[in-house]
This record gives sequence, structure tokens and C-alpha cells, in this order.
Amino acid sequence: MTKITKLLIANRGEIAVRVMRTARQMGIATVAVYSEADKGAVHVTSADEAVCIGGAAPSESYLRVDAVIEAARATGADAIHPGYGFLAENPALPAACAEAGFIFVGPSAEAIANMGDKAAAKRLMEAAGVPCVPGYDGSDQTPATLLAKAKEIGFPIMIKPTAGGGGRGMRLVGSEADFEPALGSARSEAKSAFGDGAVLLERAIVNPRHVEIQIMADSHGNAIHLGERDCSVQRRHQKLIEEAPSPAVDAGLRARMGEASVKAALAIGYEGAGTFEYLLDGDGQFYFMEMNTRLQVEHPVTEAVTGLDLVELQLRIAACERLPLSQDEVSFSGHAIEVRLCAEDADGFMPQSGRLARWRPADTIRTDHALRDGVDIPPFYDSMIAKLIAHGSDRDAARQKLIAGLGETQALGVRTNQGFLGDCLRHPVFAAGKATTAFIGDHSADLKPDRESEDRAVAGLAGALMRAADGTSLAHGFAAPLRLARGESMFTPRVVAHGEGRCDIHDGGEARSIMVTGRDGGMIRFEHAGRSRGAALIVSKSTIWLHLDGRCYDFTDLTFAPEITADAAGDGKVRASMNGTVVSIAVKAGDIVTKGQIVLVLEAMKMEHGHLASADGTVAAVHVEPGAQVTAHAVLIEIERQS
Repeated sequence: MTKITKLLIANRGEIAVRVMRTARQMGIATVAVYSEADKGAVHVTSADEAVCIGGAAPSESYLRVDAVIEAARATGADAIHPGYGFLAENPALPAACAEAGFIFVGPSAEAIANMGDKAAAKRLMEAAGVPCVPGYDGSDQTPATLLAKAKEIGFPIMIKPTAGGGGRGMRLVGSEADFEPALGSARSEAKSAFGDGAVLLERAIVNPRHVEIQIMADSHGNAIHLGERDCSVQRRHQKLIEEAPSPAVDAGLRARMGEASVKAALAIGYEGAGTFEYLLDGDGQFYFMEMNTRLQVEHPVTEAVTGLDLVELQLRIAACERLPLSQDEVSFSGHAIEVRLCAEDADGFMPQSGRLARWRPADTIRTDHALRDGVDIPPFYDSMIAKLIAHGSDRDAARQKLIAGLGETQALGVRTNQGFLGDCLRHPVFAAGKATTAFIGDHSADLKPDRESEDRAVAGLAGALMRAADGTSLAHGFAAPLRLARGESMFTPRVVAHGEGRCDIHDGGEARSIMVTGRDGGMIRFEHAGRSRGAALIVSKSTIWLHLDGRCYDFTDLTFAPEITADAAGDGKVRASMNGTVVSIAVKAGDIVTKGQIVLVLEAMKMEHGHLASADGTVAAVHVEPGAQVTAHAVLIEIERQS
């Protein structure tokens, strides 16, 4: 048995803080590593020691095996935990740990390499008797061969990278005509994310469930499963909502999936925490997709229903201890649901970065995070900033508890998907436990409705609260016209202040009155329409942030800004939609382009985003090159519009 006394966590953000929490409970000292972009981050200040390992980009810091090993050596750590993402599924890290004499909290380099190669993993699973999706995973990667194999398999098919995971590089292709561009895009994203553009093809299972089995295996030949998680609610093949148990899995199916997963883990000599991911069709048949050789983002729902600490099990297994329980001793209680709070604009799932002005997690649910007031959300890493988890006696109790806790959570200063997550949880299809991987696409009209009338009413309220909370800002009885923008919409409410916190709002409908009755920091108490209500209000530069009735709103205050004319709105300038890295440029000066044509691809928070020509015309100038780091709203390409 090997004792771990000091643990280095080779990761950042909420997972680093979460691992530190268990390590501290076990009496293990902790070491954080961080990039220059994360200096002063919560995971840095939460550790006993911290070491800077390089620049902001992951390739300059968190992906550097040599820097992680040197940090462990310099601080006297005896073990390294990879968290998830970055180096968690890179066999180079456990190999380097073995060579340098450090304990790696995870499986062997061989196991990671075997399961990280999706084609090799599929062959191993077939040999172990695990059902697999029909497809092609051969070494001939020429476009002609791949197209021919796709025709043999039959459309629709999935293109998937053989390396990595997390939905990056995956493409659903519905027809032969769409295959070539989808293949190019998938390879580009896979190459950027994992350093390998190789792909495999699989038959697309129509409207499946995404169900995974959590396993734990020790170095003494013991392995157990801890039940399943349903991860069907996804956008861009990345999970947003996870729950345990799955509404679609009964005791018999759970036993079959669990038995297959344990058998497979033993067959490959696996040690540590791992997850077998399956597609589950409408007939209850499950097909192996991949194995994640690490702790999963969604592990808290398993912890909630089993009462086990998965990080503690990882650390004990790494210290050569036996599993503390047998399969017969694993029990499940109640239901748990987790949502991923992401810094993104849910309208197009575009990642956001910036400074979080106000962070107040709900105290009624578990929230895993590494946030605080004033923390910077950098553009270089994954967009997930927190996980909210609720546990209840049954599924609906957990769902209702999570809806309430999500609504109480305040994250102001950077756009998040908070409101979208709440809409998903409330949707009748999700409430009935019927959501498949097609849920968001099939119900986008319900989940992304036109909220302009709601935004108009809230804009007037936001402007009034801003004015009324500062009784010195307006003369009594003076009508102050405002111009507040949200997305493509412009709102022009007039606010009349009457002193002592009272204002009237005129926004095109019947005049409304509010009375501010109290203010404590960013919280405002007010009376409106016969109700006493509370809201969080933050004014940051030219943006008004308002958290009201469980939803966050942001309005850009353009009251004193020059108005944008119709000509300026389509001025031909292609601007960066976010901070990010230029991946590719599809045009050069002199090219003729049409409005809506993709002219440039930008990568931010591990996802690629095409940028479109805003007008018909000729490319007048290209101001960036591939690999350039750009800031939000920077002019990248200029197009001389056709007259």
C-alpha cells in the first residue's frame, strides 16, 4: 500500500477545487497549477501551494506534461490527479509519472491509449462481447474511402474523431451531398482539439438516449459499477443536463449494462474510475460508443444517489487499496439531476468571456464551482463555469428542487445559459422523462421563444430600477428617455422619477409605477403591480445586468451613444463575435463574396465558430492570419459592399 501525502491537481477551475476538497478531508496536502490567464483564480488560492506552468493557451500551460511533472517535483508532491479534460486522457502523463516516480490517480498509460483510440477501443469491446454500433474504423482515411464506407453503412451517419471526446469533431451527416464538407470540418476541429484529424464512421442511431455506466476497478482484480447516468440533453454533442438513474433504464437493463461494463473493464485490466458510454435505442438495445478513462463532469449525480465520494475512491485505488465495497453492497437512493452552467449565449450557444461581477450560488443545492465576485472568465478554456446538482426522493422532487436552486443562483457580468437550462427542466417532455439526444433540436421553438415583449417590459423595469435606486440622478418629474439594446432589439422606455425611490415607466403600453423600498449591495427590493419583489442589479460599464424571477437579463445602455444607421449596420465589416483564435480564413483581398458566406473560422472555448460576410461585395482587406488571437468586436475582414 502506498501513502499519498501531497497531491498535485493537473487541472483548473471547479474540478480542481472539487478534488482539493476531498484531498483535504483525507489529510492530503494540495498543489495547484495555473496558467498566466488564471493567476489569482479560485483554484489557485484554494490550494496549499500553487505553481505557474506557462501562458494562457492550453498548449502553453495545462497541456504541457513536462511543466506538470516539474511542478510536482518542485513542490514535493507524490501523486498527480488529472481532473478531466486537458491531460486526463493523454497517456503521456501517466507514462511520465511512472518514469519520474509519481503516483498517477487514474488508469495505466496503456489503458488510456487503448480506450482513447476510438477505433481500437471498439475492437476491444467487440472482443469482450459488448454490443457496438456498426461502422468503419479502418486506417485508410482518404476521403474517397470514407465516402464509400459511409454509403455502405447507410446515411445518416456520425463522423467521430478517433482521439478525444467531449463532442468536439463530431458531425451528424444526413446525406451523401453533405459528407465532404462535414468531413473537412470534423477533421479540422479534431486536429485543433486533439492533435489528430483521424475519424471513424458509425451508423447514426436515430433519436437515441445517451446512457453511461460508472465503473470503479482496483489493482487487485475487483471491479464494480455504480449504476447509470442519462446524459441525453445535449447541444453540439456536448452534455448540458445529466441525471441518475435514467428514466429509460429499469433494474434488468441496468444489470445487463453494468455487467457488460464490468466485464469489459476486467478484460482490459482497467484500474480507477471509468465510464462506459452507450447509445440506447427505443427498443432497449444498447451500443458501445466510447470509454472515458477518467472522472466525468457529471460524477456528482452518482455520488448523490450512492452516497459515495468518487474522488476518495480514486485516491484510495491509486494508493493500492482494495475497493471498500462489493457489487452487492452498492445501493441507490432517490434521484439526482445536474445542469452545466456555461458562459455562453444560449441563443446560438456562442461562448462568452469577461468579468463576473456578481456570483451568488443557491444554498439549497450542491454547486461545484471556482467562482467569486470579480473573477475573470477567460476565452481559452471550456465554457462550463459551474455545475448545479439537486437530489430528491424521486425524479420530480429533484427536478423541482433544481429549478428553484437554479433560479436563486445569481451570475451577473457574463452571459450564461441559466435561463435556457431552466426552460429545459420545465419542458413537459423533459419533465415526463422522455428526452432523447434530439431534445434540444426538436423543441428549439419552445426552448428559444421570441422573448421581445418580455424583454421590453424588463428593459423598462431595469432602467427604472437603475434610476430610482439613485435618487440624485434625475430631477423630480423629469421624463428621462433611455435607449437599451438586447441582441438585435432596441428598447426606448421613458422613466419619470418622483423622488424617494418612486418612478413611472412609459414603454408603449400602460404606464407602470415602481417604488424602491430597500437596497443592500447589488440587491434591490421594490414594489411593483401590487407585489413586493427582489432583484439583483449590477451596472458594469455600459451594461445593465438584472437578475429577476430566476432569469438573468443584460441590456446595453446606448442612451448617450450615437445611433447606428441602417448603412452602418451592414457596413461590410466582419467582427469577432468573441475573444478567440483564428483557425482558418476562407477568402483573400479581391475575392467576391455574398452575404451569409463563411469567410473566417474562430475557435473559442474549444469550439469552432464560422463568421459570415455581412454584405455582398469584394473583400477589401483581411486584417488577421490563422493562429492570431483576437478580441471580441475586433474588425477581422473588411468587405467593400456592392452599390
